[in-house]
Amino acid sequence: MAMALSPGTVPLGVLLRREVTKERMERPDVLCGEASRSRKGEDFTLLRADAGQRVAGDPSTSFSVFALFDGHNGSGAAIYAKENLLNNVLRAIPTCLCREEWLAVLPRALVSAFVKTDKDFQTVAETSGTTVTFVIIDEWVVTVASVGDSRCILESADGSVYYLSADHRFDANPDEVERVTACGSKVGKMDIVGGPEVGPLRCWPGGLCLSRSIGDYDVGECIIPVPHVKQVKLSNAGGRIIIASDGVWDDLTCEMALDCSRGFPSDVAANRIVNEAIRPRGIRDDTTCIVIDILPPEKIAPSPPKRHGKIAFNNMFRRKSADVPFKPDRSEYAEPDVVEEIFEDGSAMLSKRLTTGYALEKIFAPSSCAVCLERLKHGQGISVHANPLQYEKLQGWQGPFLCLDCHEKKEAMEGKRRPRGSSKNVFGHMC
Repeated sequence: MAMALSPGTVPLGVLLRREVTKERMERPDVLCGEASRSRKGEDFTLLRADAGQRVAGDPSTSFSVFALFDGHNGSGAAIYAKENLLNNVLRAIPTCLCREEWLAVLPRALVSAFVKTDKDFQTVAETSGTTVTFVIIDEWVVTVASVGDSRCILESADGSVYYLSADHRFDANPDEVERVTACGSKVGKMDIVGGPEVGPLRCWPGGLCLSRSIGDYDVGECIIPVPHVKQVKLSNAGGRIIIASDGVWDDLTCEMALDCSRGFPSDVAANRIVNEAIRPRGIRDDTTCIVIDILPPEKIAPSPPKRHGKIAFNNMFRRKSADVPFKPDRSEYAEPDVVEEIFEDGSAMLSKRLTTGYALEKIFAPSSCAVCLERLKHGQGISVHANPLQYEKLQGWQGPFLCLDCHEKKEAMEGKRRPRGSSKNVFGHMC
């Protein structure tokens, strides 16, 4: 005979189902698709739905990585970045961190890794370069680091669209024009002898139309690898991320890309976006698209977002105070359209990017270079704040520290040393 339950009692089976549901809702399903049409063979992608684990041996701490590398003047820089950047990011993150700490140090780890990858590529002695859009997804938190002009956008559950990357084309970024000019380079359109200036703004010598990239060493170190980084938290209603090279964005607006792909699975959506981009004028450039769906568990495909009138392109996030450490709050997931900004910084100053936010002593070992991670002998470290240190004169921790080579690179990138090297062929880096 079945026992009667006392008032307010919840059956054990219901409690277990609630607990299982709660655990499953903590981690989304991450689905991705890509499509590409090649003309020069200089676009490369990295798709790792299971890229690693924050805690070795614990599958519940896994995270995903998706990246797009749009090379120019050859494919060397794009291939090198694809093969080395992720490892450099992971090496720059200390071990034994909880999830909140791991996410908090990730923006600075990305900055260090981008600069290290660029610095190491210089030893290969190639003059190619590449844009990079690098996306890390940990549960409902998305972190994007970008240099160049390969755009990354997010459509949330309610149809709002957010820009997660920066555009480092000179035409779109007056601040970068000012920075590069201050470093001693000239920014202007191509000057045809006997005719008007034509085309987009470019950096001379070299003719590069981007202010930030990995590689492009012979153009000068005012072309920097320091990425724009944005970190946001989605609700558990999820969303869709689109990463695409300029071969897509030169012919499609964000609204056009979303409209032609909305409601389709990620692989079909990526193909539809690429086909739509090349339809009017054919393949004029390498054209690559990655679509990533972040979905509640067991949801096979994204539902069309709830849209009210014209689509809203939204640069405004609900911002988390910089003084409040990151801590997931399940109650915040009640609103399906909430996208919260956790972190954003696009400064070109390496000294600023390495010294803000989370407790620095937990990120950078006092005896290691903050960029290349090489061990420093006693007294050899150079503070990112200023000059070589005299350890006996220090009061408290003055790091992070750089080795001599990384300090010289920082000085050059920040315009404190004239760019070394220039392209023999002033048209060699046009893209």
